[in-house]
Amino acid sequence: MAEHRPPAQGDDQEDAQLRDEHGHLVLRSPQQFKALGHPVRHRMVNVLRQRPATLRQLAQVLEMSKGTIGYHVRVLREAGLVRLAETRRVRGGTEQYFDLVSRSFTLHRDAAVGPEFLINAALGEMLPTPPGQASHTVLRHLWLTDAEAQALKARLRTMVDEPHPTDPARGEPYGLLVSLFRADVPSLPPDDAPDPGGPDGAPGPAAPDGRST
Repeated sequence: MAEHRPPAQGDDQEDAQLRDEHGHLVLRSPQQFKALGHPVRHRMVNVLRQRPATLRQLAQVLEMSKGTIGYHVRVLREAGLVRLAETRRVRGGTEQYFDLVSRSFTLHRDAAVGPEFLINAALGEMLPTPPGQASHTVLRHLWLTDAEAQALKARLRTMVDEPHPTDPARGEPYGLLVSLFRADVPSLPPDDAPDPGGPDGAPGPAAPDGRST
């Protein structure tokens, strides 16, 4: 029978200090962004979002050697993103299960990176969409007051926080990237110049004295 050894209590207390009021892990340090910026470690984090896993299991799904996987897990642990969840005794040996400190991350307002970090991560995950498969990408520009922008932000946050299927056995993985941002789009002032002609630019009807209006 496998022996389950839970993580030390001190690890949980340290994790709690890194979370915001919604339970998200707050990313701020360059070490964290460097760890997540590597494509292998980014994929590893996405795998560990599904459940805790051993080095052997990670090596199988990522198709890499255990030595390489062990190195990347160590980098994530040193950055405070991955922790040792438990140790199981199996077949006369032991297996260590690693888990994410948090299933969700958020960027600190003083972080050196911004939304572009998440956008680049999404670009790295995107696969070509075969015909008939669900996919939707659109870029729109809205002119909003501050109150309207805050209301839209709240609606988007509510949508993202809704429970979504996370069981890898029930379907294919899809990504959802939601971003509301200030756009670098010049705004034309109102056109208050007199209309030199008709609606289509043609000269207006002739006045009784023969002049165009």
